[in-house]
Amino acid sequence: MSLRRSGPRPVIGVTVSRRSGWRIFPLMWLSLRIAGARAVRWQSGSRKVDLDAVDGVVIGGGDDIAPTLYGGELRMGVRLDPERDDLEKSVLQGAFERRLPILGICRGSQMLNIVLGGNLHQDAYSVYDSKRYTTILPRKCVNVTPDSLLYRVTRKNRFHVNALHSQAVNCLGDQLRVAARDSGGMIQAIERTTDPFAMGVQWHPEHLFYRRAHRRIFAALTEAARARAARMGQIRAAEDEARAEARRQVPGT
Repeated sequence: MSLRRSGPRPVIGVTVSRRSGWRIFPLMWLSLRIAGARAVRWQSGSRKVDLDAVDGVVIGGGDDIAPTLYGGELRMGVRLDPERDDLEKSVLQGAFERRLPILGICRGSQMLNIVLGGNLHQDAYSVYDSKRYTTILPRKCVNVTPDSLLYRVTRKNRFHVNALHSQAVNCLGDQLRVAARDSGGMIQAIERTTDPFAMGVQWHPEHLFYRRAHRRIFAALTEAARARAARMGQIRAAEDEARAEARRQVPGT
């Protein structure tokens, strides 16, 4: 049963960069608003983060994650934000303690993996034979793992995404599985298979709010947040909402 039309809008805490948050957060706000949620902005050095005041979390994109968090090597010319790393590591740990649903976007997906014990390729394009894109436009094709949560949410086995990253998930963290790869084999999405809901995507769906498959990712998070408040299964609720949304697209159903 979909919970979408019942109760107030879930509140979702969204972490953003101090440098680019001014232009990214409005897109997050819009994407979550379309999904039926309300976004609050979190960034290092600003308002206090109160995990007890939210129903779910988005860890947003931005600068590379410090390699010291996963056993990598410091490199020259890479922009890092240690304060944000500390903030998001704390947010993710607290979110799991409270069983809050989580969506990680780009570096947020990578941070989700690190917090659960995984690591990263620092220069993923030197490892994989993947065509490199640096664009907010949906030019990169990703293949979704059959029967993954991402597939059941988006109802797509392949779609186009944007790409702005250099790092990518390498070894998976605990209780995570691959949900999508690009044509070169690089991991493009990860997910938990049991509650609490946690999904990470290597692209930026907030820039693609005009495409239904990407809107469904935010809808899944929102429905998982409603389910947590109702003490119901989060992943099942996200899947139920995706099925209900698909039926709403078919005339006569």
